[in-house]
Formats: sequence, structure tokens, C-alpha cells
Amino acid sequence: MLSVSDVRQALSQVVDPELGKDIVSLGMVREVNVAEDVVRITIALTTMQCPLKQQIVDDVRARVASLNGAPEVQVTLTEMTPEERARLAGGKDRKQEGMAAHLNQVRHVLAIMSGKGGVGKSLVTSLLAAELRRRDLRVGILDADITGPSIPKMFGLTERPQSTPIGISPVLSRTGIRVMSVNLLLPREDEAVIWRGPLIAGAIKQFWGDVFWATLDYLLVDLPPGTADAPLTVMQSLPLNGILLVTSPQDLASMVVRKAANMAAHLEVPILGIVENMSYAVCPRCGQRYEVFGQSHAFDMAMLLGVPLLARIPLDPSLSALADEGRIEDCRLDGFAQAVDELLQRVPEKATVPRF
Repeated sequence: MLSVSDVRQALSQVVDPELGKDIVSLGMVREVNVAEDVVRITIALTTMQCPLKQQIVDDVRARVASLNGAPEVQVTLTEMTPEERARLAGGKDRKQEGMAAHLNQVRHVLAIMSGKGGVGKSLVTSLLAAELRRRDLRVGILDADITGPSIPKMFGLTERPQSTPIGISPVLSRTGIRVMSVNLLLPREDEAVIWRGPLIAGAIKQFWGDVFWATLDYLLVDLPPGTADAPLTVMQSLPLNGILLVTSPQDLASMVVRKAANMAAHLEVPILGIVENMSYAVCPRCGQRYEVFGQSHAFDMAMLLGVPLLARIPLDPSLSALADEGRIEDCRLDGFAQAVDELLQRVPEKATVPRF
């Protein structure tokens, strides 16, 4: 017959998928009762609204059922008290770093930047996130474009983020990408966000520290255009592993993107590569390429900065249609997977140190 010790040992192999630790060390296992024909287990969740509670229950049953001679497994769920949640959080004032920051385990943080508006930063962010997710990597998108967010539209997201005792839960895309954007908090998607710089900077810090990202392999930060408050906040407050620059063929765009590159160099954030969007159009009848926005300057800029030109994305009506329909995760561009391969090889393990 199984012992309580046997069951607890099995439960120590069950990991809370959001907190990243086993449920025994987290104090979530309240009661284990072993009888001849049934094992009864009581689990205390941080909140009964936990979106992954069924996964925890299934893992508990599977672990105990795998023991030799295991009888039926019954799992009862309850909720931690506010004091228990406070102890789980360390009992400290989390206002400075954010209520969820100590629980998040984000391996790499990449910012997608241009300096110029309308070149496709959000598009590149979405395509990169979708490609990383196809590789079974855990991916999140922090939409730092507070006044002009477009990420939720491209992923077809309308669900509001839920507030929990351990932080704000980001919204999951169809393939499991975690997304946090101010547009998900607005009553209407076309509601204007009329904020000054300090409020925008504060929102970005909250999206980093108060959102429960849990365990991520990559968090992608979609930056707004320019070199002002929002990009400065991200570069100084987040532990970035690097920046991906996005440009378009016009010389004007290249000039503004170089400003962004100079900002990154000044703040000692590594530039990982360049992606050129709207590079050319392909005639559907003859296959001829046309550089409708003029000759590309991306390669020259890449040479000047000493980084690779990772990809040239064409003007493609089908790509625009997928983005408008909220199905950007269905898009697969020729050569983009190879570009992501090269990008990942250039991502340093060491991140920048936040300055405040």
C-alpha cells in the first residue's frame, strides 16, 4: 500500500506552470490521505481563477497514478489566504520592482525598434513571435507602443487581461503567445490613449513588473517610433539582450533608423541585425521584382553598423490580409525561418543591467 510519503514525493515532481516551482515547495499541497481504494489530495491555488488549474490537477493525477499499486486519485482545490500569498511573494513591498517581477523567469528580452513610424515594427514583432512559437519556445509580446498599439489586432485578440493576486495575466494567442497591450484594457479598440511621457513610461514598467509572464524563453518588446520616452524607458529599465532594427527602402527611413541605432549604441544595448520591410513587390503574372519604394539602402546600413541584414520582407497583399484578419500566426514567409536562425545565434546570454 502507498504511503503519504510516497505520494508527497510524487507530488514534488509536479511544477506549477506559472510559478515555475514544484507544488510541494510552494506549500500548495494541503492534505494527502491514502486509503486502500483512493488517494485524496487537497491543493491550494494562489487563486481559483488560475487559468492553468486543470493542467495542475491533471499532472497531480498522472504523477500519483504512475506509482506502483496506485488506487483512484481524487483532487480537491482550495485557495490560499491573502497572508499565504504574501508569504509566497516574500512578504516584501513589491511596488518598486512590480508585484509579479520576482515570479517571472524571462531568459531573453529583445526589443524591436526603428525610430521611424510605419515601417512595420509590429509586423516584424508578430512574425518573429509566431516563428519562435513554432519551435515550441515560450514567447511573450510586451506592446510598448502605448498610444498606437496594433499587436492585438494582428493576433485577433479581444479578451481582457485578468487581474490575479500574483499579477496581471497576459492574454494568450491561438498558438500560446502571451500578449500584453494597452489596447486589451480599453473599452473600445479605437479609444485614444492621450498620455504624456511619464504616464507612458509608467505603463511600460507596469507591463514588465506587474504582468505575470511566468517562464518565457523570449519576451519581445514592440517599441513605438522615435527615440524619446518609451524607447528610453525600455532600454534603461528592462534587461535587454539586444535590439532588432526594422527599416524600409526609403533613404529617409534609413536616416531615422540610424538615429535609433545611435541611441542603442549610446545606451550600450547590442544591435542584433536589421530587417527591411516593404522591400519589393513581386508581379503575380511574371514573377518580376519591382522596388516600388526605390533602391534599398538596408545592406549599406547593415555594413555601416557592422550587423547582418537578416531579411527583406516583400509587399504582399496576402500578408496584409492575414494581419487585418487577426491571423498573423498563419503567415510563413520564404526565408524568414533562416533569418530567425541567424538572429538567435547572435542573441547574447548576458543581458544589459537596468539603470533604474
